[in-house]
Amino acid sequence: MTTSDGGSTGGPTVLRMLLGAHLRKLREAKGVSREEAGYLIRGSESKISRMELGRVSFKERDVADLLTLYGLNDEEERNALLTLARDANRPGWWHREGDILPNWFQSYMGLEAAASLIRTYEVQFVPGLLQTADYARAVILLGHRQAPATEVERRVDLRMKRQRLLNRPDPPLLWVVIDEGALRRLVGGREVMRAQLEALIDASKMPNVRIQVIPFEYGGHAAAGGSFALLRFPDQDLPDVVYVEQLNSALYIDKREDVEQYLVSMEQLCIEADPPARTPEVLGKILRDFEAMDE
Repeated sequence: MTTSDGGSTGGPTVLRMLLGAHLRKLREAKGVSREEAGYLIRGSESKISRMELGRVSFKERDVADLLTLYGLNDEEERNALLTLARDANRPGWWHREGDILPNWFQSYMGLEAAASLIRTYEVQFVPGLLQTADYARAVILLGHRQAPATEVERRVDLRMKRQRLLNRPDPPLLWVVIDEGALRRLVGGREVMRAQLEALIDASKMPNVRIQVIPFEYGGHAAAGGSFALLRFPDQDLPDVVYVEQLNSALYIDKREDVEQYLVSMEQLCIEADPPARTPEVLGKILRDFEAMDE
Protein backbone atom coordinates (compact mmCIF):
# COMPACT_ATOMS: atom_id res chain seq x y z
CA MET A 1 0.00 0.00 0.00
CA THR A 2 1.47 3.33 -1.01
CA THR A 3 0.39 6.93 -1.14
CA SER A 4 1.22 9.76 -3.49
CA ASP A 5 3.70 10.84 -0.86
CA GLY A 6 5.63 7.65 -1.45
CA GLY A 7 5.15 6.18 2.00
CA SER A 8 3.23 3.24 3.34
CA THR A 9 -0.48 3.90 3.61
CA GLY A 10 -0.49 2.89 7.24
CA GLY A 11 3.06 3.79 8.07
CA PRO A 12 5.08 1.87 10.64
CA THR A 13 2.43 1.88 13.37
CA VAL A 14 0.03 -0.56 11.71
CA LEU A 15 2.79 -2.63 10.11
CA ARG A 16 4.29 -3.21 13.57
CA MET A 17 0.87 -4.20 14.88
CA LEU A 18 0.37 -6.60 12.00
CA LEU A 19 3.80 -8.20 12.37
CA GLY A 20 3.33 -8.45 16.13
CA ALA A 21 0.02 -10.24 15.66
CA HIS A 22 1.70 -12.77 13.32
CA LEU A 23 4.51 -13.38 15.81
CA ARG A 24 2.06 -13.89 18.67
CA LYS A 25 0.09 -16.47 16.64
CA LEU A 26 3.25 -18.37 15.76
CA ARG A 27 4.51 -18.33 19.35
CA GLU A 28 1.22 -19.55 20.79
CA ALA A 29 0.90 -22.28 18.14
CA LYS A 30 4.36 -23.55 19.11
CA GLY A 31 3.61 -23.35 22.84
CA VAL A 32 6.54 -21.01 23.56
CA SER A 33 6.23 -18.65 26.53
CA ARG A 34 7.02 -14.95 26.27
CA GLU A 35 9.80 -15.46 28.78
CA GLU A 36 11.44 -18.13 26.59
CA ALA A 37 11.12 -15.97 23.48
CA GLY A 38 12.55 -12.96 25.29
CA TYR A 39 15.56 -14.95 26.50
CA LEU A 40 16.34 -16.02 22.93
CA ILE A 41 16.63 -12.43 21.67
CA ARG A 42 18.49 -11.21 24.76
CA GLY A 43 15.41 -9.39 25.95
CA SER A 44 12.59 -9.88 28.43
CA GLU A 45 9.03 -11.12 28.61
CA SER A 46 7.96 -7.48 28.60
CA LYS A 47 9.84 -6.81 25.36
CA ILE A 48 8.07 -9.71 23.62
CA SER A 49 4.76 -8.37 24.87
CA ARG A 50 5.53 -4.90 23.46
CA MET A 51 6.65 -6.43 20.16
CA GLU A 52 3.47 -8.45 19.84
CA LEU A 53 1.39 -5.33 20.49
CA GLY A 54 3.37 -3.43 17.86
CA ARG A 55 4.58 -0.82 20.33
CA VAL A 56 8.30 -1.04 19.61
CA SER A 57 10.42 -1.18 16.47
CA PHE A 58 11.71 -4.54 15.25
CA LYS A 59 15.27 -5.68 14.64
CA GLU A 60 15.33 -7.94 11.63
CA ARG A 61 17.75 -10.30 13.41
CA ASP A 62 15.36 -10.66 16.35
CA VAL A 63 12.46 -11.46 14.04
CA ALA A 64 14.55 -14.06 12.18
CA ASP A 65 15.58 -15.70 15.48
CA LEU A 66 11.99 -15.80 16.71
CA LEU A 67 10.75 -17.32 13.45
CA THR A 68 13.34 -20.08 13.83
CA LEU A 69 12.29 -20.66 17.45
CA TYR A 70 8.67 -20.89 16.37
CA GLY A 71 9.53 -23.48 13.73
CA LEU A 72 8.71 -21.39 10.68
CA ASN A 73 10.87 -22.92 7.94
CA ASP A 74 8.86 -21.96 4.87
CA GLU A 75 11.21 -19.58 3.04
CA GLU A 76 8.47 -17.65 1.29
CA GLU A 77 6.58 -16.95 4.51
CA ARG A 78 9.81 -16.14 6.38
CA ASN A 79 10.85 -13.67 3.69
CA ALA A 80 7.42 -12.03 3.71
CA LEU A 81 7.58 -11.48 7.48
CA LEU A 82 11.17 -10.23 7.33
CA THR A 83 10.16 -7.80 4.60
CA LEU A 84 7.31 -6.65 6.85
CA ALA A 85 9.86 -6.09 9.64
CA ARG A 86 11.95 -3.89 7.33
CA ASP A 87 8.91 -1.95 6.13
CA ALA A 88 7.73 -1.45 9.72
CA ASN A 89 10.90 0.51 10.43
CA ARG A 90 10.40 2.91 7.52
CA PRO A 91 8.92 6.21 8.66
CA GLY A 92 5.59 7.45 7.34
CA TRP A 93 5.48 10.66 5.31
CA TRP A 94 4.43 12.63 8.39
CA HIS A 95 7.69 11.80 10.20
CA ARG A 96 9.30 14.54 8.14
CA GLU A 97 7.37 16.91 10.38
CA GLY A 98 8.64 15.30 13.57
CA ASP A 99 9.75 18.62 15.03
CA ILE A 100 6.13 19.83 15.21
CA LEU A 101 4.39 16.47 15.70
CA PRO A 102 4.59 14.72 19.07
CA ASN A 103 5.33 10.99 18.93
CA TRP A 104 1.96 10.10 20.43
CA PHE A 105 0.16 11.81 17.54
CA GLN A 106 2.43 10.31 14.90
CA SER A 107 1.19 6.92 16.09
CA TYR A 108 -2.38 8.04 15.57
CA MET A 109 -1.66 9.22 12.03
CA GLY A 110 -0.35 5.77 11.21
CA LEU A 111 -3.53 4.17 12.54
CA GLU A 112 -5.75 6.71 10.79
CA ALA A 113 -4.05 6.18 7.44
CA ALA A 114 -4.52 2.39 7.61
CA ALA A 115 -8.07 2.29 8.99
CA SER A 116 -10.99 1.08 6.91
CA LEU A 117 -13.46 2.72 9.31
CA ILE A 118 -12.92 5.86 11.39
CA ARG A 119 -15.69 6.75 13.82
CA THR A 120 -15.25 9.87 15.90
CA TYR A 121 -17.23 11.95 18.36
CA GLU A 122 -16.30 15.63 18.74
CA VAL A 123 -17.40 18.04 21.44
CA GLN A 124 -15.42 21.25 20.86
CA PHE A 125 -14.30 21.39 17.24
CA VAL A 126 -15.03 20.11 13.75
CA PRO A 127 -12.99 16.88 13.27
CA GLY A 128 -9.54 17.49 11.78
CA LEU A 129 -10.28 15.40 8.68
CA LEU A 130 -13.13 17.77 7.78
CA GLN A 131 -11.64 21.15 8.69
CA THR A 132 -11.06 23.90 6.15
CA ALA A 133 -7.60 25.47 6.10
CA ASP A 134 -8.85 28.70 7.69
CA TYR A 135 -10.73 26.86 10.43
CA ALA A 136 -7.71 24.62 11.07
CA ARG A 137 -5.47 27.70 11.34
CA ALA A 138 -7.79 29.24 13.94
CA VAL A 139 -7.85 26.02 15.98
CA ILE A 140 -4.07 25.63 15.79
CA LEU A 141 -3.54 29.21 16.97
CA LEU A 142 -5.54 28.46 20.10
CA GLY A 143 -2.77 26.14 21.26
CA HIS A 144 0.22 27.78 19.56
CA ARG A 145 -0.27 31.53 19.93
CA GLN A 146 3.47 32.19 20.24
CA ALA A 147 4.52 29.99 17.31
CA PRO A 148 6.10 31.64 14.25
CA ALA A 149 3.76 32.08 11.27
CA THR A 150 5.81 29.59 9.24
CA GLU A 151 5.28 26.89 11.86
CA VAL A 152 1.55 27.58 12.01
CA GLU A 153 1.32 27.21 8.24
CA ARG A 154 3.27 23.93 8.36
CA ARG A 155 0.74 22.63 10.88
CA VAL A 156 -2.15 23.74 8.68
CA ASP A 157 -0.55 22.09 5.64
CA LEU A 158 -0.04 18.87 7.58
CA ARG A 159 -3.72 18.78 8.52
CA MET A 160 -4.72 19.32 4.90
CA LYS A 161 -2.44 16.46 3.80
CA ARG A 162 -4.12 14.15 6.30
CA GLN A 163 -7.41 14.75 4.51
CA ARG A 164 -6.11 13.24 1.27
CA LEU A 165 -7.00 9.78 2.56
CA LEU A 166 -10.70 10.58 2.06
CA ASN A 167 -10.15 10.95 -1.69
CA ARG A 168 -7.75 8.09 -2.35
CA PRO A 169 -8.91 5.07 -4.43
CA ASP A 170 -9.57 2.96 -1.30
CA PRO A 171 -10.82 5.56 1.19
CA PRO A 172 -11.95 4.68 4.69
CA LEU A 173 -15.51 5.24 5.81
CA LEU A 174 -15.47 8.34 8.02
CA TRP A 175 -18.44 8.47 10.37
CA VAL A 176 -18.49 11.49 12.66
CA VAL A 177 -20.89 12.64 15.35
CA ILE A 178 -20.50 16.31 16.24
CA ASP A 179 -22.05 18.11 19.19
CA GLU A 180 -24.06 21.10 18.02
CA GLY A 181 -22.02 23.30 20.35
CA ALA A 182 -18.91 22.64 18.27
CA LEU A 183 -20.72 23.91 15.16
CA ARG A 184 -21.99 27.07 16.81
CA ARG A 185 -18.73 27.96 18.54
CA LEU A 186 -17.28 30.99 16.77
CA VAL A 187 -13.84 29.73 15.73
CA GLY A 188 -11.90 32.16 13.54
CA GLY A 189 -14.84 34.52 13.00
CA ARG A 190 -18.15 34.36 11.13
CA GLU A 191 -16.68 34.12 7.63
CA VAL A 192 -14.49 31.20 8.67
CA MET A 193 -17.46 29.44 10.29
CA ARG A 194 -19.70 30.00 7.28
CA ALA A 195 -17.08 28.50 4.95
CA GLN A 196 -16.56 25.60 7.36
CA LEU A 197 -20.26 24.81 7.53
CA GLU A 198 -20.52 24.93 3.72
CA ALA A 199 -17.56 22.52 3.52
CA LEU A 200 -19.30 20.16 5.96
CA ILE A 201 -22.47 20.22 3.84
CA ASP A 202 -20.38 19.26 0.80
CA ALA A 203 -18.54 16.55 2.77
CA SER A 204 -21.83 15.05 3.99
CA LYS A 205 -22.65 14.23 0.37
CA MET A 206 -19.48 12.19 -0.16
CA PRO A 207 -20.17 8.43 -0.42
CA ASN A 208 -17.57 7.55 2.24
CA VAL A 209 -18.49 10.27 4.78
CA ARG A 210 -21.37 10.24 7.24
CA ILE A 211 -21.96 13.22 9.49
CA GLN A 212 -24.45 13.39 12.35
CA VAL A 213 -25.18 16.27 14.70
CA ILE A 214 -26.33 15.95 18.31
CA PRO A 215 -28.73 18.86 18.87
CA PHE A 216 -28.78 20.89 22.07
CA GLU A 217 -32.21 19.62 23.04
CA TYR A 218 -30.86 16.15 23.79
CA GLY A 219 -29.06 17.50 26.86
CA GLY A 220 -26.82 14.82 28.37
CA HIS A 221 -25.91 11.84 26.25
CA ALA A 222 -23.94 8.61 26.06
CA ALA A 223 -20.45 10.09 25.63
CA ALA A 224 -20.55 12.83 28.23
CA GLY A 225 -16.92 11.99 29.07
CA GLY A 226 -15.55 13.74 25.98
CA SER A 227 -14.28 13.29 22.43
CA PHE A 228 -12.82 10.03 21.14
CA ALA A 229 -12.14 8.15 17.92
CA LEU A 230 -12.65 4.47 17.18
CA LEU A 231 -10.63 2.91 14.36
CA ARG A 232 -11.18 -0.43 12.60
CA PHE A 233 -8.76 -2.04 10.15
CA PRO A 234 -9.25 -4.25 7.09
CA ASP A 235 -6.97 -6.98 8.49
CA GLN A 236 -8.89 -9.14 10.95
CA ASP A 237 -5.70 -9.80 12.93
CA LEU A 238 -5.72 -6.19 14.09
CA PRO A 239 -7.99 -5.20 16.98
CA ASP A 240 -10.13 -2.09 16.98
CA VAL A 241 -8.37 0.83 18.65
CA VAL A 242 -9.89 3.70 20.61
CA TYR A 243 -7.96 6.98 20.61
CA VAL A 244 -8.56 9.53 23.37
CA GLU A 245 -6.53 12.72 23.05
CA GLN A 246 -5.44 14.65 26.13
CA LEU A 247 -3.70 18.01 26.54
CA ASN A 248 -0.15 16.73 25.96
CA SER A 249 -0.58 12.98 25.46
CA ALA A 250 -3.10 10.39 24.28
CA LEU A 251 -4.59 7.07 25.31
CA TYR A 252 -4.63 4.12 22.91
CA ILE A 253 -7.13 1.50 24.06
CA ASP A 254 -7.27 -1.93 22.42
CA LYS A 255 -8.48 -4.31 25.15
CA ARG A 256 -11.64 -5.86 23.78
CA GLU A 257 -13.82 -5.21 26.84
CA ASP A 258 -12.74 -1.54 27.03
CA VAL A 259 -13.20 -0.98 23.30
CA GLU A 260 -16.65 -2.54 23.55
CA GLN A 261 -17.73 0.15 26.05
CA TYR A 262 -16.73 2.89 23.63
CA LEU A 263 -18.45 1.07 20.77
CA VAL A 264 -21.69 0.91 22.75
CA SER A 265 -21.41 4.64 23.51
CA MET A 266 -20.79 5.41 19.85
CA GLU A 267 -23.81 3.38 18.75
CA GLN A 268 -25.96 5.21 21.31
CA LEU A 269 -24.67 8.56 20.07
CA CYS A 270 -25.68 7.66 16.53
CA ILE A 271 -29.18 6.84 17.77
CA GLU A 272 -29.49 10.09 19.74
CA ALA A 273 -28.10 12.28 16.92
CA ASP A 274 -30.08 13.47 13.94
CA PRO A 275 -29.81 10.86 11.13
CA PRO A 276 -27.20 11.46 8.39
CA ALA A 277 -29.91 12.19 5.82
CA ARG A 278 -30.93 15.27 7.83
CA THR A 279 -27.39 16.62 8.22
CA PRO A 280 -27.43 19.04 5.24
CA GLU A 281 -30.69 20.50 6.59
CA VAL A 282 -29.31 20.80 10.15
CA LEU A 283 -26.07 22.38 8.95
CA GLY A 284 -28.00 24.70 6.65
CA LYS A 285 -30.03 26.01 9.59
CA ILE A 286 -26.87 26.71 11.62
CA LEU A 287 -25.35 28.40 8.57
CA ARG A 288 -28.40 30.65 8.18
CA ASP A 289 -28.15 31.57 11.86
CA PHE A 290 -24.56 32.75 11.30
CA GLU A 291 -25.62 34.73 8.24
CA ALA A 292 -28.42 36.37 10.25
CA MET A 293 -25.86 37.75 12.70
CA ASP A 294 -24.68 40.18 10.02
CA GLU A 295 -28.13 41.53 9.27
